[in-house]
Amino acid sequence: MLHLTEKNFTAEINRSSIPVVVMFYALWCGKCAMMKPMIEELEKKYRGHIRFCEVEIDESSLLAADYGADIVPTFAFFLRGRCLGTMQGLLDETIFERRLQKIFRNS
Repeated sequence: MLHLTEKNFTAEINRSSIPVVVMFYALWCGKCAMMKPMIEELEKKYRGHIRFCEVEIDESSLLAADYGADIVPTFAFFLRGRCLGTMQGLLDETIFERRLQKIFRNS
């Protein structure tokens, strides 16, 4: 997963030709640690079709505030630089993938 900060976030999100999922996480967050392996597996599965990135909320607090990442993990879904929606908390892989496909259905 590409690590994003306030310095590279906008450029990376806007220049992506494919949909982007951003995981807002915290180093101290147990639920984030539980979700990360699942997201890494989805990253392998959707390589070349969906890009997966991460933002550490304590490092990039302004980004976290901009995207409502007051609960971690928070997932934001982008297409052509525009945020299509977010999901928060610990999610089952099947549910997460189903929602992911629904959000990006027309991409």
